[in-house]
Amino acid sequence: MRGLVFSFSLAKYAGGCGGRSPPRVASAQAEAKSSQRMPLDREPLCTLSRSPMTESPETPDTVPPAPQPEWRNFYGRRSGKTMRASQKTYISEDLASLTPGGISKEDNPGREILDPGTIFGKDAPLWLEVGFGGGEHMVHMAARNPGVNILGCEPFINGVAMLLGKIRAAGVSNVAIWPGDVRDVMEVLPEGCIAKAFLNYPDPWHKRRHHRRRFVTPGYLGALFRILAPGAEFRVATDIPNYMEQALIEAPKAGFALIAHQATPWDDWLSTRYEQKALREGRVPDYATFRKP
Repeated sequence: MRGLVFSFSLAKYAGGCGGRSPPRVASAQAEAKSSQRMPLDREPLCTLSRSPMTESPETPDTVPPAPQPEWRNFYGRRSGKTMRASQKTYISEDLASLTPGGISKEDNPGREILDPGTIFGKDAPLWLEVGFGGGEHMVHMAARNPGVNILGCEPFINGVAMLLGKIRAAGVSNVAIWPGDVRDVMEVLPEGCIAKAFLNYPDPWHKRRHHRRRFVTPGYLGALFRILAPGAEFRVATDIPNYMEQALIEAPKAGFALIAHQATPWDDWLSTRYEQKALREGRVPDYATFRKP
């Protein structure tokens, strides 16, 4: 996942006159552009699920409107390289029917609490994947567990398109997609409604000053704790040692109990493309299971 769950561009700074303009002009240009730079809280951020980032601009016909979260974002660009024609077809034909209503601030400005059963049209245990990346883990879990409903959140539209293709191929029907910020989902779900949650290979936010943008921080963990049912599992998989260290510190503070911390994955685990990339590059996967008492 890089996974219930949202265009940005950096200001370019003047790099000097390059011999074409007097230094005074270049300095003025640099000052003008520097003054346009956004504060840290509004700067573009990486995607939660380590989605590939390029300079390709997003287009209104493929990227749903981005919600306006109140907390610091833990994602940034919502699109990457140009999607294939088949992926654009998945977005145009399949996404709307798999996207729950009542989650966006436009649909639900009063933030009324939803009935989870209405999302899928049936009552069943509800699982949540935060940042499903390319969707392989989510589809794998849906196929293995047809008796549960799985809601996945992912702001990166290319990842959403990849998931939609996998859903078609697998023929699973017990999934729903929020192509945006998981915080919008957590705001409108009732307390204690999630039976299991997954956070697989989230964006590591390596720089110390960016650690506050990680999902394993008090605000996000507290919101997740509220919607988890008593006894529900929260699984974390990462290849970044200090990310897991932060999870092991912050999750108990939010009320979670640590059940297991291990170097081997769960029995029902499907190794994702991000895990395979980590292994190729010599990083060691790390897994933790927390539980809401």
